Amino acid sequence: MQKDLLMNKLPTAFCHASTVCVLRDGGVLCCWFGGTHEGEADVAIYGSRYSHGRWSEPAKLADGAEANWNPVLFYRNDGVLQLFYKEGQQIASWRTLVMLSDDDGRTWSTPAELVQWDASGGRGPVRNKPVRLASGRVLAGASTEHGIWQAFADISDDDGVTWRKSAPVVIAGLEYAAGERTADSDIAVSQQSFYGRGVIQPSLWQSADKSVHMLLRSSEGHVYRSDSKDEGVTWCAAYPLEMPNNNSGLDLVRTDDGAIYLVCNPVAANWGMRSPLTLFKSTDEGATWQKLLDLETEPGEFSYPAIIAHDGVIYITYTHNRQNIACVRIPIVNI
Repeated sequence: MQKDLLMNKLPTAFCHASTVCVLRDGGVLCCWFGGTHEGEADVAIYGSRYSHGRWSEPAKLADGAEANWNPVLFYRNDGVLQLFYKEGQQIASWRTLVMLSDDDGRTWSTPAELVQWDASGGRGPVRNKPVRLASGRVLAGASTEHGIWQAFADISDDDGVTWRKSAPVVIAGLEYAAGERTADSDIAVSQQSFYGRGVIQPSLWQSADKSVHMLLRSSEGHVYRSDSKDEGVTWCAAYPLEMPNNNSGLDLVRTDDGAIYLVCNPVAANWGMRSPLTLFKSTDEGATWQKLLDLETEPGEFSYPAIIAHDGVIYITYTHNRQNIACVRIPIVNI
């Protein structure tokens, strides 16, 4: 296992919520958001490129008039790299912007709203990378935070040009009183995050039988799951797994051999500690999970992981105490 910290000097007061992709030239691009404090108007999207054995100095990629959040990188089939991100002071009403690059992230187009006619609350990927199904359909894991949090899949059959929403994914019978604060925590998130209850931020995969599945962050102490038999159009009610969840981000990737690798904080408390950060593996389409290794175990915040697989290597990036972004590379043969 090789672990890098991307920055010698953080250009902002904090950093958080990384995304990662392997570029066509063999390099690696990582993006995140940072500023004075999560949710402030000066929070922008930054990126760093790994090439020739080193990470470049962070560069500001997007800086809107309002707070920016949750970048997501994803290649279209035509080789155009997309950078999705959120903009807005309020999570409940933020909107999704997208920039395009035809030179592997060296230059970017002007930001444009992903779905102009239904922007409020966010469309497209809310935090984790989309998945391209065997049919060519692209599904992006999305969610909204209006009291009762709920998830959905945003569906594109033209490689990300247009999108339509799936049926919602909710925890059946969940109750929430408007304006109720559901937790207190020392984690340095925007205070608005402590209002609301449910499931958000899906991570998706397609199984061998062509059904589609999502694992979800929840406020209920467990990772939740939902399944679809029609390529993401409709979903069953979200149901809990034995895997703990601390109401923080998770991500997964399914490799060519059918194994699924999940990285998360296995802590069973709403807004609980964001350590340890642990890698798990499933060889039965997520029915059971085997712990492989802890990436971090010391007290601190090691959170919001992003995971991809490329050419026999697992890449994981994550928030490292909000003062750096870590990138771990693990050959699959070693795990």
